[in-house]
Amino acid sequence: MRNALLQLIISGFGGQGILLIGKVLAHSAMLEGKHVTWFPSYGAEIRGGTANCTVIISEEIIGSPAVRSPDALLIMNKVSLERFEQRLKPHGLLIMNTSLIKNPPKRSDIETVKIKATDIAKGLGNSQAANMVMLGALIAKTGIINLNTVSTALKETAPAYKKHLIPLNEEACKKGLEEIAD
Repeated sequence: MRNALLQLIISGFGGQGILLIGKVLAHSAMLEGKHVTWFPSYGAEIRGGTANCTVIISEEIIGSPAVRSPDALLIMNKVSLERFEQRLKPHGLLIMNTSLIKNPPKRSDIETVKIKATDIAKGLGNSQAANMVMLGALIAKTGIINLNTVSTALKETAPAYKKHLIPLNEEACKKGLEEIAD
């Protein structure tokens, strides 16, 4: 895609908030006036099965949500690394959760960012916030959206029964950004 700012695949187990990362990222980019697509996909079992989504952020209208060779991967577990690593374009960005992935990627022609997202989230009191730690790492590496916009997107997209988690998610995103920015 000629004018795409970012073509991204996010993947992990169902229940890790994979689709939420994509939704918040897409909504944030939309709030900033960018064109976006968010295309979720998950296996037969939502919690525990494989979940992934693609997000495209562009300055122009996007013709298709399909992504063959993404610019970046946000990978939460080993199975997802094995599934998507070869699709990443040469010199692409791989952000991986090393709390759950112990083996390094096989490719040497990509930029790899390792972050202990689950461990950081546990330190905040809730391992389920690892998804927002990963989003913060993506923001730190790409600058694709503003951290303040994520707060607005969380407030606008969170269902009523999850609104109490917004401060935790904001803090987790900030921690991910700080971890990579240091």
